Formats: sequence, structure tokens, C-alpha cells
Amino acid sequence: MSKKVLFCATVDYHFRAFHLPYLKWFKDQGFEVHVAASGNIELPYVDAKFDIPIQRSPLHRTNLEAYGALKSILAANKYDIIHCHTPMGGVLARLAARSARKKGTKVIYTAHGFHFCQGAPLFHWLAYYPLEKFLSYYTDCLITINEEDYSLAKNRRFRASQIEHVHGVGVNTTQFQQIDELHRAARKISLGYQPSDILLFYAAEFNSNKNQAQLIRALAHIRNEAPHVKLLLAGVGPLQVQCQELARELQVARQVNFLGYRTDIDHLVPVCDIAVASSLREGLPVNMMEAMACGLPVVASENRGHRELVHDGDNGWLTPPNDYKAMAEKLLLLANDKELRIRLGSNGRQMIEAKYAIERVLHQKSAIYSRFMDEKVEVMWAIQ
Repeated sequence: MSKKVLFCATVDYHFRAFHLPYLKWFKDQGFEVHVAASGNIELPYVDAKFDIPIQRSPLHRTNLEAYGALKSILAANKYDIIHCHTPMGGVLARLAARSARKKGTKVIYTAHGFHFCQGAPLFHWLAYYPLEKFLSYYTDCLITINEEDYSLAKNRRFRASQIEHVHGVGVNTTQFQQIDELHRAARKISLGYQPSDILLFYAAEFNSNKNQAQLIRALAHIRNEAPHVKLLLAGVGPLQVQCQELARELQVARQVNFLGYRTDIDHLVPVCDIAVASSLREGLPVNMMEAMACGLPVVASENRGHRELVHDGDNGWLTPPNDYKAMAEKLLLLANDKELRIRLGSNGRQMIEAKYAIERVLHQKSAIYSRFMDEKVEVMWAIQ
């Protein structure tokens, strides 16, 4: 009988964006790979794909339907390992897998940033913390992606059999890498900019957490001193129109380029000069790691995910949340000092290569997977 693994998340594009190397790893180990999530995109390395109506809102009624579908899928397939991701994917999969765990199935959950954390609203602690601690009883391995979440799970005595810290989902350092000055200048011209323009880059959904308004305000604060600084914002979302209106109101509309949804981030980032990030809450932001892999220094608002990656004066700076003036000060400093940008960007690239490259993270995760594969075999022998 073939070995089987199920990956579960709220939406299927989560796997295309972050987990294809891990699906491939299981295929290479001889596993039959299944995926359960909402959506119908095609994924490589997948033998069976289940489109189930998981919704992000915990109170959405169709999550009951998704729970029932997961129960049926688990009963029919007898998985060796289930690896669940995203808050609702993790909730529903762990609840549905309670019976399967008694028969030896191992359940792994990656927390891509707890909603309860230092500085989080009280509601998040009241709503999400008790739920995650309860579900830890039904988790064989809880994987955290930053030190703060790891310490919290340990100190609060979450009941997962094992708690691990893994450095995110990994960055493809071949796909995301630096380009030389000649190529950067040529690409800037091809995109409609001048080689002397200083391009700031941020890729994120336009929502209240990502907080792009702070970046626009920071740019407006230095627009007279640095008219050659341009802000590139990739992404779509409910607050996009509001941010466009803010740029017009602050008279920086010509310096802000709203790029919309993009599939060529790996082409855009190396052209830019500085990575910026204004979010209020992050687990371990992939967009920032990709920018660092391309040799960009970073100016970011302080939160647990950014603290993990940005070290003041070494590869960038952290500024207080919503303090656009402090952010503007650091942006102006970098915009006027090419050598500083190069030095900080080089340090960031070295950090990514040393800890966050896909090869290193895959090594960490494969060690966890292999451990639980061995435990599954031991359980099966005990049952026989």
C-alpha cells in the first residue's frame, strides 16, 4: 500500500505560492500527494486534489460543509501524514483528523504567525489563543516560523507533542537575486523610470494590516527633498482606491505607482533600490525575504516578523508602527547614500543565504517529516 500525505489550507494558491518544493519532496520519497483547499487551480506533484469550501471567517456556515468533506476524505484515504496550513485550514483539518490520529496518522500544523502576539488586540487573545491552545492537543508537531511564536507556544505550554521553529517557507535565491548596475539602469528605463530614480518596493494586499497609507505619508514627507524617490506598490485589495486618493491628496500621485496584481515580482524587485514594509502584524514575510535576496536594504515598521529579519544598521532599519516621519528619515538617508544601500543590501542577501534559502528550510522540514514517517511505521507495527 502506497504512503499518502495530505496538505490542507484555506485556499489552493497558498500551495502554489509557498509549498511546491515540499510537495515535490514527498513525491520524491514515493508518497502519493493529496491537497485539500478551496479552489481549482492545477498544482504539480499532486495526485489528488479536493476542492472544499473552506472560508477564512471562522463563523462562515460553509466551514461545516468543509469539515464534513474533510472527515470523508480522511476516512477514505488513511493518510500517513497530514500537514495543515493557514488558520482555518489548521482548525478544520485538526478537528477532522482526531479519529485518524488514533490510528497512527501524524498531524503537523504550521502557524504562519499567530493572530495573538505582543501588541495584538485583546480580542485576538480572547478569540484565537484559547482555540489554538485547545487544538494543540490534536497536533503532533506545531511548526512556528519566528522566535516570538516559538517562545509563546513553549512558555504557554501548548500541548503539541513537538514544537519546532523553522525559518519560514524558504526563498529561491536563484530566482531572486541581485543584478548589476548596468542591467538595473536598463530595466528602470524599460519600466518608464530614470536610472537616477530611487525605487521603493512593497508587494502586499491593500488592507488595514498591510497599512500602505504609512508609506504614502512617508513619501509625501520627503517629496520636496527627494522628488526622485518613487514608490511601487504591487497588489490589490479593499483599500487600494483609498490609498490612491491619499496619494492625490498629499500631492505624490506622480511618485506612487499602483502596479496591481503581478506575477513578475522576481523581475520587478531587483530593479528597485529599497524594500519597504508598513504592516502592523507579520509572521515571517516572504515579500521581505525575496527583496533581501535581491540585495535590497529594508525600512520596515516594527513587528515580530520584521524583527526576525531586520537588524538596525546592519541590513536596514525598523521604525515604530505608524510613525511615517521616522520611516521617512531612514528612507531619505538611504536614498542619498548609494554605498550604504549596497552595504546593507549585501548583508541582507548574506542573511537569506545563510538561514532562509529554500535548500536550508527544506532540510529543516524534511528532518521533521522523516521523523514522523518513522513514527508512523512504529505505530503500524504496534497495531499489527
